[in-house]
Amino acid sequence: MTSTRAYIGLGSNLGDRDAALRAAIAALECAPGVRVAAVSGFFETKPVGGPAGQGDYLNAALGLDVVLAPRALLELLLAVEKGLGRTREIRFGPRTIDLDLLLYDEECIEEPGLEVPHPRFRERLFVLEPLAEIAPGAIDPCSGRTIADLLRDLKARSTDL
Repeated sequence: MTSTRAYIGLGSNLGDRDAALRAAIAALECAPGVRVAAVSGFFETKPVGGPAGQGDYLNAALGLDVVLAPRALLELLLAVEKGLGRTREIRFGPRTIDLDLLLYDEECIEEPGLEVPHPRFRERLFVLEPLAEIAPGAIDPCSGRTIADLLRDLKARSTDL
């Protein structure tokens, strides 16, 4: 069976953030149809949006080789989140673990409950920095631009504000 490269964003700002990221990675390493191919370093970041007073996040990115369809991969990510204690009470609120499907090969997917590439990844340093560490040449299929280019442009815009 042929595998597909997918990229996942990870984040945590509740409890032992480092342990939460490592537990999510371990859960994905054990999942059928998934091979963890690349793991970024962990990046400490300030919360973006959501309620005031949240703690800082620890963020990372993973490259996965999967034989799962995009919807099945999303369902796996949601199951890992739930298994690690994720609750969804406040939109953009604090969380024990957050797993986002950022890219699935070079596919653009818009279905109810599934949008790939992740709709806001191009505007988030906390996503692009770890992703660029492991996949600077990966292509955003909707814009045709590399992750390194998206990161460079976002950093330039951030300093212009």
